Amino acid sequence: MSAGPVSTGKAAGEPENSEPRSTVPAGAAPASARVSDADQARVAGGSLAQQVAAPSLAGGMSGVASPVVPPLRKRRNVLLWLSLGWMALVVLLAALAPVLPLADYSAPIGFPRADPSGELDQWLGLDNQGRSVLSRLIHGAQVSLLLGLLAGVIATTIGTVLGLVAGYFRGRVETAIMFLTDVLLAFPPLVLLLAISSILRPSFNTLLLGLTVLVIPSFVRISRAQTLNWAARDFVLAARNMGFGRVRIAFREVLPNVVPSVLALLPTIVAALIVAEGSLSFLGLGLPAPTPSWGGMISDGKDFLRLDPQLILIPAVAIFLTIFALNQIGDYARSRFDRTVQD
Repeated sequence: MSAGPVSTGKAAGEPENSEPRSTVPAGAAPASARVSDADQARVAGGSLAQQVAAPSLAGGMSGVASPVVPPLRKRRNVLLWLSLGWMALVVLLAALAPVLPLADYSAPIGFPRADPSGELDQWLGLDNQGRSVLSRLIHGAQVSLLLGLLAGVIATTIGTVLGLVAGYFRGRVETAIMFLTDVLLAFPPLVLLLAISSILRPSFNTLLLGLTVLVIPSFVRISRAQTLNWAARDFVLAARNMGFGRVRIAFREVLPNVVPSVLALLPTIVAALIVAEGSLSFLGLGLPAPTPSWGGMISDGKDFLRLDPQLILIPAVAIFLTIFALNQIGDYARSRFDRTVQD
């Protein structure tokens, strides 16, 4: 029994090797080409946002282009620049006070509590003893700034070293250092300053000692906390594995990372010390007369508050602007240099 012929689906008379017929009309482009052309035309005629979001069909792969993000513009901190300008002016006037053409801050030059006039020495008037308020204000800046800065630098140095030793070496050394720190923090700041000023004779060195002792505990705590943080980092462990000694690791590896965070607090501490010095001078425990200070000027003018409020207002405004400027600088320094805030 023979099998019938097998149908190939081709018409009679059609060659065996002929190509399949195309269903696309002659002259028309393939479908893939038409899609690509249409897509390119849409992208070319669209907006920038459409060009960014339009898919690319080249090579048969589809994808989305990355958006173009403009760079962020940094906002200008106007208060910071004003604070820097004010501090630069105060420091410059205080440094040049001996050579400025001003009257002697301790010698009367006119009637007591005279009103301001066009003369340089009387731009801000005269105090209750006929002395130039402008001269005493500029020379008083020397005392307030110098005391605050010296006490802050000395306390920063001592407190940073003690905090580093307590935080890295631990044990009994840490216990002793932190016990003394807690004892000093237990005293109210003003009471501690009053006790030191009452025991010792009021002088520049007495104020410097009292202000330094007042802020050392703050730096000890900050330095210890930073040391505990950095001592657990990988580079410290690597230094231990390499056989370096504890003292070298503490002062060569840990200390450089602790210092920026501690120094960022220095402007704020100096501002607090200026206020503390003004409080002592107002209570009569500051520098003895006739050496001027901003707190002493407020103390001298408190009895004439109703009749001549400018005697108190002028030094009070100077203290306010200086404290405000130092706090602004301290906030910026903390956000810029404190590595724990950045982390």
